[in-house]
Amino acid sequence: MIDGWREATIRDACLKTRQWKPKTQPRGEFFYIDVSSVSNDTYSITTPQTVTSHTAPGRARRIVQSRDVIYATIRPTLKRIALVPPEYDDHIASTAFCVVRADRAKAIPEYLYFVLLSDAVSKAIADAQHGASYPAVTDKDILEQEITLPPLPEQKKIAAVLLKIQRAIETQDKIIQSLRDLKKSTMQHLFTHGLRGEKTKMTEFGPIPANWRIEILRDCATVQTGVAKGRKIAEHEALELPYLRVANVQDGHLDLTEMKTIRLRQSERSRFSLQDGDVVLTEGGDFDKLGRGFVWEGQIPDCVNQNHVFAVRADCKLLRPHFLAYLAQSSYGKAYFLKIAHKTTNLACINTTKLKRLPVPIPDRAEQDEIVASISTVDARTFHHESKKASLQDLFKTTLNKLMTGDIRVADLDIDVKEVEVCPERGVLNG
Repeated sequence: MIDGWREATIRDACLKTRQWKPKTQPRGEFFYIDVSSVSNDTYSITTPQTVTSHTAPGRARRIVQSRDVIYATIRPTLKRIALVPPEYDDHIASTAFCVVRADRAKAIPEYLYFVLLSDAVSKAIADAQHGASYPAVTDKDILEQEITLPPLPEQKKIAAVLLKIQRAIETQDKIIQSLRDLKKSTMQHLFTHGLRGEKTKMTEFGPIPANWRIEILRDCATVQTGVAKGRKIAEHEALELPYLRVANVQDGHLDLTEMKTIRLRQSERSRFSLQDGDVVLTEGGDFDKLGRGFVWEGQIPDCVNQNHVFAVRADCKLLRPHFLAYLAQSSYGKAYFLKIAHKTTNLACINTTKLKRLPVPIPDRAEQDEIVASISTVDARTFHHESKKASLQDLFKTTLNKLMTGDIRVADLDIDVKEVEVCPERGVLNG
């Protein structure tokens, strides 16, 4: 044990919390925090509901205070953990949360928040989950976790260091969101007015520049379907290749961090292989997955596409692949996909025939190239800040775990703890 640190359970460092009783404690309008209200990317409350005593769900029972830590007991590996900010003080959370309220004579609230985010505690809680189809833990599973408590001044310094990294991540998040908004408005303008503010003409899927011609996609591109999973293939015919799944195809970029392989026949290799410049689009799923995608640039040799991902091979004499990819992301493209999709509750999909009927507004190639350059510039800036955010997240995780194990000590360092001691978004520390 590190000198000055002591072992304890989370319960040892906490105060008891209260339950709300709607029948005897009626309320007007208040915020209700359910599991979906908490982001496991930012570890914060993002989208609480506004309800009343009459409209609140039956699980709305946990009274929370500013700087409580809430930890979702349902599917704990998703790590839906948040520190309650002052604007939700004395509001209500779901019974699906364990509410951890620091005894400030023993623990700094922010320190307990970071302890619960650490790998060691997260793993121990995950190991305690039960239920295969609906994995969950109890409040006891969380509160009985063993942790180490440094002296309060060191807890403050640990929290201050980690909060500074979180602040830097939040800054990148804001920049990324601003750039995404800029890209959306830039595409809206360019696919409506072109580069030179041309007059517009109305189509079924929104206004476009009057001097752009319209070509049906099948007349300016071919559409390649993909490989279906689970087919029976004789061993002597079998070939295993990396393949592009729906999970790899995001709106405006490809995420190739996790690639899987699929079996196909050797004779099918050329039939299903992706080519540099193919525009890969998803057939559907959730509404937000409908027609999303971007341009394949040959990042992985001998890669094929899954049957739920279309590969559109444009005739580059008529249509630039990146122009088509951005058109698919625009309000015009999304309006077409939503109109022609087969829809069920919360799900939608398109087929090859309907995709081939997409009416493509086409300017001359020089204007296509300029439009692509304008939007690509925003994409490049976004990618730069997303990379910075990812690096900061790696730094946060590494620093968090080393501080919690004492591999990094800050007790003797001159660290500004004003953000911890006086933190407008999280209240005032007086421990």
